[in-house]
Amino acid sequence: MNKITAAITGVHGWVPDYVLTNKELETMVDTNDEWITSRTGIKERRILKGEDQGTSVIGTQAVKGLLEKTNTDPKEVDLIICATTTADMLFPATANIISNNVGATNAFSYDLQAACSGFLYAVATGSQFIETGKYKKVIVVGADKMSSIIDYQDRQTCIIFGDGGGAIMLEPNEEGYGVVDSILRSDGSGEPFLHMKAGGSRRPASPETLAAREHYVYQEGSQVFKFAVTNMAEVAAEIMEKNNLVADDVAWLVPHQANKRIIDATANRMGVSSDKVMLNIHKYGNTTSGTIPLCLWEYEKQMKKGDNIVLAAFGGGFTWGSIYIKWAYDS
Repeated sequence: MNKITAAITGVHGWVPDYVLTNKELETMVDTNDEWITSRTGIKERRILKGEDQGTSVIGTQAVKGLLEKTNTDPKEVDLIICATTTADMLFPATANIISNNVGATNAFSYDLQAACSGFLYAVATGSQFIETGKYKKVIVVGADKMSSIIDYQDRQTCIIFGDGGGAIMLEPNEEGYGVVDSILRSDGSGEPFLHMKAGGSRRPASPETLAAREHYVYQEGSQVFKFAVTNMAEVAAEIMEKNNLVADDVAWLVPHQANKRIIDATANRMGVSSDKVMLNIHKYGNTTSGTIPLCLWEYEKQMKKGDNIVLAAFGGGFTWGSIYIKWAYDS
């Protein structure tokens, strides 16, 4: 019997309708389109508006689309993992809400939080349930409503983030397609540079934390950029070396869409040309756990069975990692 691997057999994404452009941001904070574009590569981002609209809305739409595309009965799904930093609430898990919304009544579900690296962590985790033979259908969701924790008076952060996400189906494969290898890292000493000061058990919500505007993303951009541009590039190069891949072997780099300069540095370190780099940061900004599945969704028709694909991400914590996948189907 051949080794079982976890193959991606379908992908679907979803973004809200509302488009927040750089021009509109010019009316909100002291910034301009040229400054934002030159430093980040972002032109616009999507925002989820409306009362009681949480990350589960994004995840639900992505999973519903995935089930339809793969012709899957939701009752056949064994497990749903939702990678998110912006859960609907502290509990229940956003994955529980998504499961209920799509009718996945036989699945167990839970959330996973690793900031912008969350989707990679969730794919690596979900693949284990497939590889052991325990489950046949695992859905991994990466979704975030970042607008819910962004201070639109802070020009350092409000230009970067947007809302959106996607979902993939993992199923057993015995032909060598699917998740081949992963390298995941973390370094908690990065906490001071990228975090949310209040809202957790250390500093629960209070009139004082609200008045101090501590329930928003806090980022020291130069420090985060320095760590990200080094570690995301190095881990992507490391997984290539570990699996004896050279640049010509790689069909696609799927980088976390945080900053165009970080993406370029990662591609350069790998020796991969720009035409092999999935890019949609200009349209959606940084959707945190949602960036990589959104890329896979948008580029799905360009991928071919057998393509060597490298995923790479870096996030708060700090967290970072890379996954090597052999694509399992022709679209």
